This record gives sequence, structure tokens and C-alpha cells, in this order.
Amino acid sequence: MNQNVKNLIQKLGEAIHESVSESEHIAGVVKNIREQGFDVLLMLEATIGLNEVDLDEAEEVEGEEEGVEGPFTSTDLNFLKSLRISVSDENEDVSDENEDEMDTTS
Repeated sequence: MNQNVKNLIQKLGEAIHESVSESEHIAGVVKNIREQGFDVLLMLEATIGLNEVDLDEAEEVEGEEEGVEGPFTSTDLNFLKSLRISVSDENEDVSDENEDEMDTTS
């Protein structure tokens, strides 16, 4: 990994830290917890994964993703699959919802 990428990863880590540190929402919740008589120690760990992409492969992936229908890319689907989450077709979801509605009205 070249130095430029290492610097960018460092900047990303700093940006994440700064976002959390300066978040008014997080500060408000921490304040509420302290008002309940507790000290708060917030430790977050971020894992940043990089995969070097070959230009030829990137063009193939872009072409494949154009054919993907719905809100998920092939990368999204692979991630969900790794978590053992299956994504059904939207039409199946709609028909399931309609069946549920029928069952409750009977």
C-alpha cells in the first residue's frame, strides 16, 4: 500500500473521530446518561477494508451492476449473504403483505 493511501486512511479515521466527537446528538445522549448518575466512556473501533481493483475488473463489475435491479448492488447482496440475510424479490414481499392483510381481515 502506498503512502498516499495510508494518509487517506488516516484522514478517514480522523474524520470519523471528529464526526463522533462533534455530534450534538451524541453529546445530548451522553449528557442525559450523566444526569442519571453514570459516567460515560465511549470507545469505537472502525475497521477499514480496502480491496485493490484492477481496471479491467472494475469495468466488468460496472457492466454487471447496470443489470442489477432493485436497491441493492451485487456488493450489497454479497455482504447481506455473508450475514446470512436473504433478500427476496419485491413482488414476493408485496404478495406476502397482501396475504397478511387478508388473514387479519377474515
